[in-house]
Amino acid sequence: MTEPLVTPEETPPAEGSTSSAHQERADGGMWEHPMVWVAFIAVGAVLVALLFVFRAIAL
Repeated sequence: MTEPLVTPEETPPAEGSTSSAHQERADGGMWEHPMVWVAFIAVGAVLVALLFVFRAIAL
């Protein structure tokens, strides 16, 4: 006997499985856009570097 086909978006039932599929997390959150955090770190590094450059010029 053949098993019925399952659409590609669904997980086929496993033999003996008693649990349902897990819920996917909602979109968003602070880690959703990592390039924002990279930009903050890069701007901070440039500001610290400029501090040392201006202090060296002022000597």
